[in-house]
Amino acid sequence: MAEQFDVVIVGAGISGIGMAAHLARQCPGKSYAILDRRAQPGGTWDLFRYPGIRSDSDIHTFAYKFAPWRDDNTVVSGEQIRDYLARVIGEYEIAPHLRFDQHVKHANWDSATGLWRIEAEQADGSVREVLGKFVVMGTGYYDYDAPYDPQIPGLADFRGSVIHPQFWPEGFDHAGKNVVVIGSGATAVTLIPALAQSAAHVTMLQRTPTWYGVRPSVDKSANLLRRIMPEKWAYAINRFRAQKLHDWLFKKARSSPEGFAKVLTGQIKGELGEHWTERDFTPPYKPWEQRLCLVPDGDLFAAIREGRAGVVTGTIKRVVAGGIELDDGTVIEADVIITATGLALATLGKISLSIDDAPVNLSDRYWYRNCLFSNVPNLAAIFGYLNAGWTLRVDLVADYLCRLINQMDAWRADAVMPELPEDHDLVEFQPVDMFTSGYLQRGKHIIPKSATTAPWRLQMFHFDDKREFAAVPVDDGWLKIVRRRARAAA
Repeated sequence: MAEQFDVVIVGAGISGIGMAAHLARQCPGKSYAILDRRAQPGGTWDLFRYPGIRSDSDIHTFAYKFAPWRDDNTVVSGEQIRDYLARVIGEYEIAPHLRFDQHVKHANWDSATGLWRIEAEQADGSVREVLGKFVVMGTGYYDYDAPYDPQIPGLADFRGSVIHPQFWPEGFDHAGKNVVVIGSGATAVTLIPALAQSAAHVTMLQRTPTWYGVRPSVDKSANLLRRIMPEKWAYAINRFRAQKLHDWLFKKARSSPEGFAKVLTGQIKGELGEHWTERDFTPPYKPWEQRLCLVPDGDLFAAIREGRAGVVTGTIKRVVAGGIELDDGTVIEADVIITATGLALATLGKISLSIDDAPVNLSDRYWYRNCLFSNVPNLAAIFGYLNAGWTLRVDLVADYLCRLINQMDAWRADAVMPELPEDHDLVEFQPVDMFTSGYLQRGKHIIPKSATTAPWRLQMFHFDDKREFAAVPVDDGWLKIVRRRARAAA
């Protein structure tokens, strides 16, 4: 017999664990399960194991609002994040609700029973059904199985090792080798300083430069507050301060891009000195049109200054047996090629959906309150911020969903659905168009629609979201409510 729960969470990463903790705090009487295809929690932070992996935002905006960060560093390693998630799992007794090796492939809403019927493939290939009144997808936004493949010519001819960071081989030894990292985004910026500690040399091969921001990995003022104030107060202040700083920096970059670019360039010149070149460190786009890459303690630039790493800007003609040939004829010698060429987007972990066996394409639906979908009952997904800590929206959305679930009890409701008529007059605006990053532009056609106005939008401004969630009632006039009494009468 299939297990049945009040809430089924898909994904045991940052989003899923955050949702579970909010349920434990706000809906203690609700039964729930977390289904995850992996063998342990962590999601992205369990999947990615490449050298040096770390947060690319301040941990005060990446940690949950209810679980203070207690270490000194504010830019932290993947291992520290996994330890933090384990702490949250323990504090909120989430472990008994975790179901691993559950690869969810399909979910069908059954109107007759008011339940989602979820099909999860087991490790042995069999399929198990789980029933849920409400489903929350915490599956992230990219493809766990296949990263972006730019089809680099001649890669099969290379006689060395080729690695994509998403699938880093355990125990791989790069010591004493010439390594070429193709790419200049957050993954490359993280990898290169770590690899350069023992490699013979590391080359970052980029098609175009990236904007970088340098900051210390330890926030001394934040740690001072932790020592002189109660933990709860110090964390609230540090978190708010970090949020405000990120918000100001993003808006400043958008309102004064030339001035902001000048500041960033001056910072990078100061780090690199004679190693700075306009060709290698002046991007062809404005700051924050793509994600600003964080370089804690300037570690990338230190590796370049010390000759352990270098940057080459150019276009690949082909890969040859001993390295990479560029269009200008230059050959970069390599023993290892790392293809840090980006992610591929995936909606809801590639889980197919249906309502009464009729397929649902979420790219045809509108976001509602940043988490629900037009004309889809009892289904939510958590999509964090692209210009701030992902977890900021996890907290907002999870809090809202708990209020909604509790309100459903007060209404004696089986289901709620954001009802949008076909003749709506919404003006569509896709928030990913604010950014020119390749992975977003390649995958934006699969992302649900967003409008210019609430509640049918997914926006990228945390403080606006925070004010909106605090101000609006759960019953805002858009939610269709299906009550048990109405079902019984029918």
